[in-house]
Amino acid sequence: MQVFGDSFLAALSLVTSGDPRLFSIVVLSLEVSLSATLIAALVGLPAGALLALTRFPGHGGVVVVLNAMMGLPPVVVGLVVYLLLSRAGPLGDFGMLFTPAAMVVAQAILIAPIIAALSRQTVEDAWAEHGELLRSLGAGPMRSAQTLLWDCRFALATVLLAGFGRASAEVGAVMIVGGNVDGVTRTMTTTIALETSKGDLPLALGLGIVLIATIVAVNASVGWIRTAALRRYG
Repeated sequence: MQVFGDSFLAALSLVTSGDPRLFSIVVLSLEVSLSATLIAALVGLPAGALLALTRFPGHGGVVVVLNAMMGLPPVVVGLVVYLLLSRAGPLGDFGMLFTPAAMVVAQAILIAPIIAALSRQTVEDAWAEHGELLRSLGAGPMRSAQTLLWDCRFALATVLLAGFGRASAEVGAVMIVGGNVDGVTRTMTTTIALETSKGDLPLALGLGIVLIATIVAVNASVGWIRTAALRRYG
């Protein structure tokens, strides 16, 4: 218990003193996770909306596959991205392996199905409520998708939060494609795993505190935005 207490106090000291090593890792982690969430949102939101509003042969199968992809094993995604970006792979000439860009790609692949599947359900529920009106106005699938995505923007903020939370907590995929290189591709989660195994508990705990605080802050911000919107728009 004494070891934990001492480590926790040392971790708080690292956080409050603005330790440059700790905060360089935090900044890189946020840059990677936010970039991956943005890319996944640009793909997942319109894909989910169109899937909710269109029907075609095999539609049910696509939905089942999309829902199943929400549970993609991170290490498998990391392995596939590694093979694609390695020197012998089809994208090896870009030299992205063991860079932050490779970690963004891996995280985006992991969370795009989550954003697409959750946004599909959200838009489908909104379509059930407003679909008749949109049809009477002559809105096609694309126009309806745009309208409903905007109308559901506050609910979809929660969807994006789920994607960001999944990305920021990722370990396996980013460790495979990033290599956990000190000062280059070392994120909060990979550093926590490494430093815990090395016995450097203060740094691991410090990063854990920052990671939890970040997720809580993002959740609180989204909740505040939704509450303010409900008060303003009813």
